[in-house]
Amino acid sequence: MTLSRRDLVKIGAGASAAVALGVRPGLGRGPRDQDVLNLRPIPSTGEELPVVGIGTARRYDVGTSAAERDPLRKTLAVFRELGGTLIDTAPSYGNAEVVVGDLVSDLGIRDDLFFATKVRKEGREAGKAEIASSFKRLRTDRFELLQVHNLVDTETQLATLREMKDAGTIRYVGITTSSNRQYEQFAAVMRAETLDFIQVNYSLASRGAEEVILPLAADRGVAVLANVPFGRGRLFSAVGDRPLPDWTAEFDCESWGQFFLKYIVGHPAVTCVIPGTAKPEYAADNMGAAMNRLPDAAMRTKMEEFFDSLT
Repeated sequence: MTLSRRDLVKIGAGASAAVALGVRPGLGRGPRDQDVLNLRPIPSTGEELPVVGIGTARRYDVGTSAAERDPLRKTLAVFRELGGTLIDTAPSYGNAEVVVGDLVSDLGIRDDLFFATKVRKEGREAGKAEIASSFKRLRTDRFELLQVHNLVDTETQLATLREMKDAGTIRYVGITTSSNRQYEQFAAVMRAETLDFIQVNYSLASRGAEEVILPLAADRGVAVLANVPFGRGRLFSAVGDRPLPDWTAEFDCESWGQFFLKYIVGHPAVTCVIPGTAKPEYAADNMGAAMNRLPDAAMRTKMEEFFDSLT
């Protein structure tokens, strides 16, 4: 489904100013008034999410100074103004939960956002304690999504998460990985458990999830978050200072960042991609990847062939 930008909450003069931040060489212009935002349904409920979110690993592990936090505050403001909702974080990301919680509270946008965090502890009580800390750090009394991080004590932690879902303190349950080495175990959990979400590494430089994980998610009716979409910088290094091919206009692509993100969300099993985003101009550019036409299967194959020719 698509949503007109005019229908987005809090879009207006503030959004126009935000888009202006995205105009710089090498980046797309960000969303404009005529753009439409692509949404994907969460299979277990039908609730729709914008196809681009924000990941907070490393980039939001900062201190309390204005110099460190102001760019992140502006980034979150631009992200929300342009229709973004899903922010993914974790207790293991250093200060990221605290920083996100503080900035979202300062901006007054918590009710507009979809918070996803994680638990990565052995044992029931340790897991519950970590989750309790996340509520405090993120300054919230609910999470939209809570995920078992990297399959740590999965059975125990999923039992706790289901209790919380029944109690109404979380809405969705999931599991995560960012390593191809865990795929066999990950798929086994997907087959054995009823899950709302999975999170997995997927990009032009790492397509292994296409073999089993993404088809299985589609078969099981599970939403997919895609992490490490830029291959920790490898994709940008591969294209260097090359101009975009002319044919990228066929799916409304205006930057290499949008090229890489649109490739991912062009896969029908992917619900939302979560690039690490710590600058407002990058938030504007990334949200441009959520807009308008996405590549179909034939175009995605062409994108793969082009990228593979560079590596």
